[in-house]
This record gives sequence, C-alpha cells and structure tokens, in this order.
Amino acid sequence: MHFVAVCSDSLGETADLVVRAALRQFESLNIQLRRYPQIRSEDEIRELMEEVHRKSGFVAYTLVQPELREAIKEESVRLGIRTVDIMGPMMQAFIDTFHDSPTQRPGVLHRLDEDYFRRVEAVEFAVKCDDGKDTSAIVKADMVLLGVSRTSKTPLSIFLAHKGYKVVNYPIVPEIKPPEPLNEPIKGQIIGLTMDAEHLLKIRSERLKVMGLPNGSKYASLARIVTELEYAYELFDRLGCPVIDVTDKAIEETAGIILGYL
Repeated sequence: MHFVAVCSDSLGETADLVVRAALRQFESLNIQLRRYPQIRSEDEIRELMEEVHRKSGFVAYTLVQPELREAIKEESVRLGIRTVDIMGPMMQAFIDTFHDSPTQRPGVLHRLDEDYFRRVEAVEFAVKCDDGKDTSAIVKADMVLLGVSRTSKTPLSIFLAHKGYKVVNYPIVPEIKPPEPLNEPIKGQIIGLTMDAEHLLKIRSERLKVMGLPNGSKYASLARIVTELEYAYELFDRLGCPVIDVTDKAIEETAGIILGYL
C-alpha cells in the first residue's frame, strides 16, 4: 500500500482532484489517499509530514499562506519527502506575467457566492428531474438529455449540474411516447445519447447481476437493445438534435462535448 497525502489550508478539493486525475494513469498501484484540510499551523504541517515520512509517501498541497508554504518546504528537506505544489507555479505565473500579488486567503474558490447557490439549485433540479420524473421541467432546463437505459444520462446530469446547468434527463422507451414538451420549441439544448449495442449489452447484463435478476431478461437482450437504439435514432432525427456516442467515454469527456453545443 502506497501513501499520498493531500494538504491544504482550505478544503483540499483542488489538490485532491488533481491527484485523483493523475492516479487514474496508474491503475496497478494500490494507493491510500488521505486529505488534510484546514491546515492552520506549522505544528500541523510537521505532524502530517512525520506521518508521510513513516509511510514513505509524498505530499500534494495547496497552501496559500506564506508561512505554511515555507514550513512544508523545510520539512520536505529535513525528512527527504517529495512534495508537489499544486497552486504555487500557477500563482507565480500570474505574479510574473501580470505583476500583481495574490490575496493569500485560503478557500477563496469555495466562497458562498451567487455561483455557489446557482450550482446547488442546479443539482436539486437534476435530482428532481432524473429519469423523466418531472417532464414539465423540460421547458425550464438548460439542456435535455435523451437516451435509452444505461447511456450515462444520470451521471452526466449530475456532473453538468455541478457546473451550474439545469438538466433534465429522459429515458427513451419504444413503447412510451416522448413527453409533450419535446414537441414544442424549448430554450434548452436537446442532446441524444447513444452507445454501441454490444457494449450496452455488457453494461445491462452486469446491472442485472447487481440487482440479483436473471440474465435472460429482455432488458439485456441484444435484439431488444438494437430495437431501442434504432427507435432512439429515429427520435433524435425527428428532433434534429446532436447525438453523442458515449461508448468508452468518460463522463467528463462527454460533458465537454455537450457543453460545446451550448
């Protein structure tokens, strides 16, 4: 088991995201990732660095207060620990290029401002409208995601909601007519989601296993999946909406493509 510490004088979310993104490139490593948020003193720095030293790990940090940044550098040299400064080079680039000084206030990214509350509202909206629960909300949405079952509609909705977009997602089923609001002009961008039939078959079969249901269900039948996908393409064509093949795409990648249509 390898050890990586994430240290911050705020929540540590920025460093945590960067470390996790890098970690995805090392699938064979067994990593224990521990976050040390709200660091306020040099004693806390020394304590966490001693732990990292005992576990032979390294530290990724986002510290904006000069005394804490200096303390972690000193401990790094004293204990021979590798440290990665996530924010420092970026702040230095701003200083060198624009000749300005940072505020040196931790947690600025997470202030409870208007943007924060907008994102909270968007998440609540996405949860309320998940999987076609509230089709009347389609007229209020920034985007409407359409797709057959297991084409990443829900995780995409939540991911986009965290960016402040109000998203409705609706499951396409051949036997059920699309919601009436889709027949009228709406302000939101409609996006069709599709997937390779064989890939979707694997996902649905695994879903049945998790739910403890028999594998012979029509839900995980290749013929049924092909029928659903063909119907979905007909609907997408009628609506004139862009279609994204989500096969083997990460949620972040698909979300980036979606945002390109706005």
